[in-house]
Amino acid sequence: MTNTIEVTICAHNGEKKTATCPFGVPVESFLESFGDVKDELVAVRVNNEILPLAARLEINCTLEPVVLSSRDGSAIYRRSLAFLLAIAARDLFPNRRLTIGHSLGHSYYYTFADGKKPGGNEIKELEKEMKALVKENLHISCGYMAYEEALELFEKNHQEDTLLLFEQRSESKVRVNQCRDFADLYIEPLVNRTGLLDVFDLMEYGDGLLLHFPATGKKTIEPFEDSPSLFSVYKEYKKWGNILGVHAVGQLNRFVSNRTIQDYIRIAEAFQAKKLAEIADRIYERRDEVKLILIAGPSSSGKTTTAKRLSIQLQVMGMSPIAISLDDYYRSPEFAPKDEKGQPDLECLEALDVAYLNQQLVELLEGKEVDIPIFDFKSGSRKIRGNPIHLDDRSILIMEGIHGLNDACTPQVERKKKFKFYISALTQLNLDDHNRIPTSDNRLLRRMVRDNQFRGAGAAKTIQMWPSVQAGEQKHIFPFQDGADVAFNSALDYELAVLKFYAEPLLRSVKPNMREYAEARRILSFLEDFAPIPPQYVPGTSILREFIGGSEFKY
Repeated sequence: MTNTIEVTICAHNGEKKTATCPFGVPVESFLESFGDVKDELVAVRVNNEILPLAARLEINCTLEPVVLSSRDGSAIYRRSLAFLLAIAARDLFPNRRLTIGHSLGHSYYYTFADGKKPGGNEIKELEKEMKALVKENLHISCGYMAYEEALELFEKNHQEDTLLLFEQRSESKVRVNQCRDFADLYIEPLVNRTGLLDVFDLMEYGDGLLLHFPATGKKTIEPFEDSPSLFSVYKEYKKWGNILGVHAVGQLNRFVSNRTIQDYIRIAEAFQAKKLAEIADRIYERRDEVKLILIAGPSSSGKTTTAKRLSIQLQVMGMSPIAISLDDYYRSPEFAPKDEKGQPDLECLEALDVAYLNQQLVELLEGKEVDIPIFDFKSGSRKIRGNPIHLDDRSILIMEGIHGLNDACTPQVERKKKFKFYISALTQLNLDDHNRIPTSDNRLLRRMVRDNQFRGAGAAKTIQMWPSVQAGEQKHIFPFQDGADVAFNSALDYELAVLKFYAEPLLRSVKPNMREYAEARRILSFLEDFAPIPPQYVPGTSILREFIGGSEFKY
């Protein structure tokens, strides 16, 4: 091993510089070499892995700046704000645990573990303490602790859920983020000083509080947009998780280690089936007017399986569901609008033949016999099935597609005849009190496994296209979610431990010379904390089977 390394610096203006440096040189030594960066540097990409500015370089590498306004930079800012709030809460309320929950718009929802609702003065005190920590501009370091030392510190700070993760971990040294005497497990990079975290807001909400942060690429706080229906679903699932004693990964791991995980899986599946049955009850109560169920949700929500299971529940009540798909009403690609790259935009509403769709829906609702089409994606053309359908007194249509909740998709169908069903995978599990699992990661892993199982796609391809998928969701799905009659959570708290079985080898196939490596490493880092669950434990009718295979349903 030599005492020097070769470092290639990719400056902000596109120029590349090469330097010979001492082994172990800190990244912070190169900040000026990135040139006139007009935004704040928050991390660095080292051979396609995103690392904190405090990292030390020990191999030949290429450095690229990660700025605050970027997608990765915004994620680092949010995680760092959560870290800052954890410090403030520990300092002000040393005998209480403030736990992070789900996201709500551009906010994270927090509650105290003792169940006591924070008062307005307590929230103001927290905000004041956070601002004081920002003003001090404290250094946030990244380093290692001995295993025993880390256990002692987390026990001293009452970080019970963090301690549980050590039952799955066995490394002799533990990587941590640290500020003064507060430490947290290193999951992902943080900013290197508290002075950068000056844009945030705390506000009272529900039984807890919201940590409000800027949207991706923004530097100011936008007005809070409430989503009461989604919050209600989250709250119900969180309550259910607490009743069963599973709100963090370490508690789930204990079910695996004591061999009671199959009992937990049966309970989780039964709870989800119960929620679907309740939704079917609501539809049945309106059977005299509701004739069209519209199911929509973001990618990999489990829409297809949910539609099939809902259909069974409705049949139990004597109804006759008929499934149709919005995808079968696509125009030929040459008639579809073009995206910014000049390619057919198949996600926009205009890519569908809305007039033809509504003509057939109106005819069906009038009792006429209709021959619905099927779209052949290989040829890019629409064909007639040759199997006409009609609705009788017990019939009800179930239509799935990304634009289902948008009334512009079905303008000729009266609102009272429509039942809007929003579905998403809203995991309530945290890694620990301060580190959450984004719901989008749950869906990304589902899609990654499904794309590999059924389409032969590698993890890098799924990761590469994911930002585009999310952009489409933000545009075409999320704006209409609050207009739904019901919101359904398709997430299963045990599923990430099953997906780990399939996803880990896929993620490890993404190599350091690939741009997607940083994202693959990020996902692997939190999957490592899950004790794996054998796929054979998953029931054949589970939504999870849509992604891992072996479903009892035909797709």
